[in-house]
This record gives sequence, C-alpha cells and structure tokens, in this order.
Amino acid sequence: MSRKHPIISVTGSSGAGTTTVKHTFDQIFRREGIEAVSIEGDAFHRYNRAEMKAELDRRFAAGDATFSHFSYEANILDELEGVFRSYGETGRARTRHYVHDDQEAERYGVPPGHFTGWHDLEEGSDLLFYEGLHGAVATDTVNVAQHADLKIGVVPVINLEWIQKIHRDRASRGYTTEAVTDTILRRMHAYVHCICPQFTETDINFQRVPVVDTSNPFVARWIPTHDESLVVIRFKNPRGIDFAYLCQMIQNSWMSRANSIVIPGGKLDLAMQLILTPMILRLVDHARRA
Repeated sequence: MSRKHPIISVTGSSGAGTTTVKHTFDQIFRREGIEAVSIEGDAFHRYNRAEMKAELDRRFAAGDATFSHFSYEANILDELEGVFRSYGETGRARTRHYVHDDQEAERYGVPPGHFTGWHDLEEGSDLLFYEGLHGAVATDTVNVAQHADLKIGVVPVINLEWIQKIHRDRASRGYTTEAVTDTILRRMHAYVHCICPQFTETDINFQRVPVVDTSNPFVARWIPTHDESLVVIRFKNPRGIDFAYLCQMIQNSWMSRANSIVIPGGKLDLAMQLILTPMILRLVDHARRA
C-alpha cells in the first residue's frame, strides 16, 4: 500500500462483470478530474493463445485436466506484484496489452491472441487502476493484495456467472455452449483454489443474486437483468460506512448483516457511486497531500 501512489484493484473471474464495474470507476475518475492509469489482468498471462493451447494439450496428455488461465502458474504474478510495488513506490510502472480480436489487432498492430510489447505507463497519474483475475492474490510466494489500497471483488453467484460467460463467449467469440462448458469444468479446480481465496482479501465485495430461476445455466436463453437481481454488498471493515445514509438513498435496500447491505440490482451503479466516490477522493487527497 502507498499513501503517495494509491492502487485500486478490481478482481473477479471471467464473466463476473468486472468490465462493467470498470466503466463505473471511469465515470467517477472523469467526473472528479482524477488522472488514472489502467492495467488489465490479461496482460499478465504467461502464454499467448497458441502457446496456451499447446500447454493445455501437454498437461492434459500428462494427466492434468485442471490447468487454465485461472491457475497461478498460467500467469506471471511475480511481474504483476512488481508492477504494483513499482507504482506504489515511484508512481511509475510498465504494462502490455493482450490482443483479443481483429478490432484490437487493428488498433495495436499485433495479431489476435498475442501480446503487445511492454511499455511505460503515463507519468503524473493520481492512481493506478487494475481490473482482472488476480488482483488480490496472496500466497506464500506472491502477495499482490498487500500493495493495493482499495480491493474490490465482483462475485455473482456461480450459476449467474456461468450464464454470463456462456452468453458472452458465444456472442463475442463464436464458441459453442459445449466448448464454454468444457472451459468452465477445466477451470473449476483453479476457481476454488486460486480465485475464491481472493475474496477474503478484498475490502468490498459486490455479489449479484438473480431472483429468477437459473437452475440450469447451460440452457438459459438470456441473462437475468439487473432488475431481476439483488446485489449483496459486503464490507470487510464496516467502520466508517454510513449504512443509514445508504439505505435512505437507495430505495428498497436493507442491511442483512452488520457488514452487509442488500440493494435492488438496478441500483448497483448508484450504490457504487455513493460508496466508492468518497473512498477514491480520500485516497487521492491523501496522495496529493503526501
């Protein structure tokens, strides 16, 4: 953690909705005149697309059917921790970009499934913003979580997460439901052992819970809307959180535990604005004073 160069980390698995949360942060940064530099978790994968396929085939042939992008060893987490440490100490760091599709390939001049070269982040920023899979990892050998000043977990209930992933991968990547299902099964071991533990490290978790039937996510014809959902917001340390104010400002919300509030799904953006804006402003104010 760094008083002078704060870091915000948003973590969640594929299909969880971290990109949507990033858009809310972007709105806050723009409205409040905050200069933020961003890095993505995909930039810290160890393998490009072809290399990952070859590694998957090699491990499967060796009897390992659990290796996936969620696995620690599939990512250069020591490099990610180094970026966090460097930014926290100096306000400077480097990153790269993983090119997902033809549109990004045209923008970056690199074929889909490959990485751009490493480049320095812009200097003079107010904070670093991370969004991806492993933003709150803490193991015996790597501790990314200790360097982040505000850690956010995005954790829809598992069936909803699967529905979102299936629909996204079919629509944007052309995958079949069967192919996405195979990916979900392969990732389950690492989801349990590498992704879930991070949500005990996060300062705030946003968990969307559908109130419509999602019993069989593999045949769901559409994604439950925000208005068909509730969101449970859990604070690791509720001290200083004005729950009475939040319940007053967000209609039909209530406290379910001493550190948790439940809101209508359609009010998620409002809740994030109310909760996160003062936290971000406090981080930036402390940094500028330092």
